[in-house]
Amino acid sequence: MLNARILGGAFAGALLVSALPAGAETIKIGIVNSYSGALAQPGDELDKGLSLYAKLHAKDLPPGVKVEIIRRDDTSSSPDVGKRVAQELIVREHVQFLGGVIASPIALAIAPLTAEAKVPFVDMNASAVALPRLSPYVVRVSFTQWQTAYPLGKWVAQQGWKVAYSAVSDFNPGWDAEAAFRKGIVDGGGSLTSVRFPFVNPDFSPFVQRIADAHPNVAFIWVPAGTQATTMVKEIRNAKLMEGGVHNVATQDLLPDEELPNMGANAVGIISAGSYTATATRPANVAFVAAWKKEYGANSTPDVYAVGGWDGMAAIFDTIRKTGGKFTPDQAMAVLSHWTNPNSPRGPISIDPATRDIVQNIYIRRAEMKDGKLVNTEFDTIPNVKDPWKEFNPPK
Repeated sequence: MLNARILGGAFAGALLVSALPAGAETIKIGIVNSYSGALAQPGDELDKGLSLYAKLHAKDLPPGVKVEIIRRDDTSSSPDVGKRVAQELIVREHVQFLGGVIASPIALAIAPLTAEAKVPFVDMNASAVALPRLSPYVVRVSFTQWQTAYPLGKWVAQQGWKVAYSAVSDFNPGWDAEAAFRKGIVDGGGSLTSVRFPFVNPDFSPFVQRIADAHPNVAFIWVPAGTQATTMVKEIRNAKLMEGGVHNVATQDLLPDEELPNMGANAVGIISAGSYTATATRPANVAFVAAWKKEYGANSTPDVYAVGGWDGMAAIFDTIRKTGGKFTPDQAMAVLSHWTNPNSPRGPISIDPATRDIVQNIYIRRAEMKDGKLVNTEFDTIPNVKDPWKEFNPPK
């Protein structure tokens, strides 16, 4: 299905160009995304989000201006693959924007290319904390692990859960999440013991059992979203961590809304920190979810990856509108680096021009069963959170 969408998108793009009247302006947007491999599920959500925004808002573009979305699959694999397809989009397709990217190692490989070619890169998901510092042409509309895990660590300490144990996937975002949670809980007077497991084909059970044997107050878990998240939640339940008095907390990666139906009651009681919740009653989110279900089916649910794609395309479309569709790379970045949206489905968001990173609310949620369905319910809000890592590590 995903490969069909890529081919269909490319065919539709070719039709779009051939159908344009003489003198019309076509803006090419290159999307690097995980359409296959281990991260295909979040990649599918991201693609649906950006595609839905482009479909619903094509009418809002300046007169005579169209967009062509050109997709490339990074296969969820090595950074070399992502770098190669990004080079193809820049050199062969002459895209005016790059966007997408699920995996942080792939985004980190792409970022230096954007500095060389002067192509604005709208990061719609990758959370590697240092990404915008690798190129002045990177702007992030997603989140960083520090943005979610550091406030969560502080919040956990405020609950009096001061002896913590973490288990995270052993690659970039897992490292960031562990470091951020550690600083948050230590700043709050707590302590953390940590362990890491392999990113590829991990066996979670011995690591979760290690936590159970240690009897901490709280366990912090980070795994990439998708099937690994569901497997981890099952292992948490099998090890009876909560029954043993261990509070379970995580960033939103463990409990993406689209994956919740596969988790069922296993996830009940897990607390997470996140930037987006599908069941939130904010008017902009209610409208977004309704449009999503109309487009993709009543049983389909958007998650944080979907809203990253939606907001990323919103930032690109706003840039095109504000420039009338005629801009240099630096003019585009001047708009993107000051972009704001008070009515994102996730609440008010803005870009900090000093860091080109997003500022947004972080919500504390609890997984609960409602009307026979597992949902994340927001019960606390930490407003207007900047990326803490950049405040703790100013440029030298």
